Amino acid sequence: MKVDAFDFDLPTRFIARRPADPRDSARLMVVASDAIQDAQVRDLPGLLRPGDLLVCNDTRVLAARLRGTRAADRGTATVEIMLNRASAPDTWTAFARPAKRMALGDIIQLAGGLTATVRAKGEGGEVTVRFSLSGGALLTAIEAVGEVPLPPYMGRAADDADQADYQTMFADRPGAVAAPTAGLHFTPGLTARLAAAGVGIARVTLHVGAGTYQPVKADDTDDHVMHPEWGEVTAAAAATVNAAREAGGRIIAVGTTALRMLETATNEDGLVSGFAGDTDLFITPGYVFRGADLLMTNFHLPRSTLFMLVCAVAGTRRMKAAYAHAKAVGYRFYSYGDGCLLTIS
Repeated sequence: MKVDAFDFDLPTRFIARRPADPRDSARLMVVASDAIQDAQVRDLPGLLRPGDLLVCNDTRVLAARLRGTRAADRGTATVEIMLNRASAPDTWTAFARPAKRMALGDIIQLAGGLTATVRAKGEGGEVTVRFSLSGGALLTAIEAVGEVPLPPYMGRAADDADQADYQTMFADRPGAVAAPTAGLHFTPGLTARLAAAGVGIARVTLHVGAGTYQPVKADDTDDHVMHPEWGEVTAAAAATVNAAREAGGRIIAVGTTALRMLETATNEDGLVSGFAGDTDLFITPGYVFRGADLLMTNFHLPRSTLFMLVCAVAGTRRMKAAYAHAKAVGYRFYSYGDGCLLTIS
């Protein structure tokens, strides 16, 4: 499919710079068949049914934007590395700016005495760096010296408020460099009301990589290569999903990341199994869904893999009409923006 088919215009005034307060006061556009209903996230208990199951991503966002100084024989330079994914306890792939200032063997001096050595260079500014610390000690150091990796379209630097705002209430397992943004709308009060309404919650993990911000540069979707991301569906989570479905409940993926994990772990018969490993699942229109019945998600960038995914969920024409409605009535877009609830067709 031509990537141009997933383009649309979005003036910057629609981009949310801060989250709704309280979080569940965000608007929620419910899209089913050709009908559109305007609601709020706090209305979820009445929109769902007893026995339904929400599946949320429990990844925790790292302070993944690191700034430092390159120390090399050819002189010093200020550089930035945006972590992407861990390949070993002390080694990460990252996107470097400016990449041309880095060469194999360069040492990047970071705050607190932490250093990173460039071990490899790839295309598009990608580098592999090995840190002077490893495992939990490295993650602790990153949290101490790094910055919250707000998406570029925010148009601002992260501040103290983002330390909490850019984490979901489910955040538990450190490893993401971008938030699973549909989960940002949930509050303890909302989850309590969902439980009282008979709606359950299960957790999966997908460590969202920086590749989620990378534009689709190919002209055709067949030529786009997804960055792999690590995820896990535990045996217990798989059993919870299977039991809910067997009892007649619907499975609602909270976010595209949860949906991709469910699809990765679900077989052709619709049964979910435990899974731990990389996924590079790229969902475009024509994909046959097996793991979920509804998707709750935010509004996504034009020409992005995430907008392609929601078009696969509900149809390209329907989603473009829904986005046009969202702009007409003033929904807020992207990571800190409003949400929508889509029935998987």
